[in-house]
Amino acid sequence: MSAESSSAIQRSQVDLLDFVNWSGVECLNQSSSHSLSNALKKGYREDESLNLESDADEQLLIYIPFTQVIKLHSIVIQGPEEEGPKTVKLFANKEHMGFSNVNDYPPSDIAVLSEDNLKGKPVILKYVKFQNVRSLTIFIEDNQSGSDITKVQKIVLSGTTVDTTDMKGLKKIEDH
Repeated sequence: MSAESSSAIQRSQVDLLDFVNWSGVECLNQSSSHSLSNALKKGYREDESLNLESDADEQLLIYIPFTQVIKLHSIVIQGPEEEGPKTVKLFANKEHMGFSNVNDYPPSDIAVLSEDNLKGKPVILKYVKFQNVRSLTIFIEDNQSGSDITKVQKIVLSGTTVDTTDMKGLKKIEDH
């Protein structure tokens, strides 16, 4: 693939935040005073003093449903050098996952975050695995230093929407 066509693909990607179904978003093991919205919602995620923190141990399990089918291209997960996430497993279209069964399923992709990733460099995903995504589960397994608290400053999901037919918008054709 030429650099030209590669950058054309990049330009068509959008921040998928507008397509998140907020009523269904969940985060297991989040600190009550440092919740997921600090890292995911516009305005909050740009404020470096706000972050998502784990509570009982270093693991976090984040479930993000979408209002329509999307294609996920890349993910940015920013965090501090020490407590920032390290091993991140992503699952497309897996609902009702908990810490007890997260290892029962093969992840759609695994990312080991580098220092550059924690500063904002996107992780390019296995695009073929994220073509018809209705929901995304992000399992943050550990952090950079092995400490008990993981901190996430910002999560950005980039991709495109899938053009689908709105079945409710179709009208029945009457026989004449």
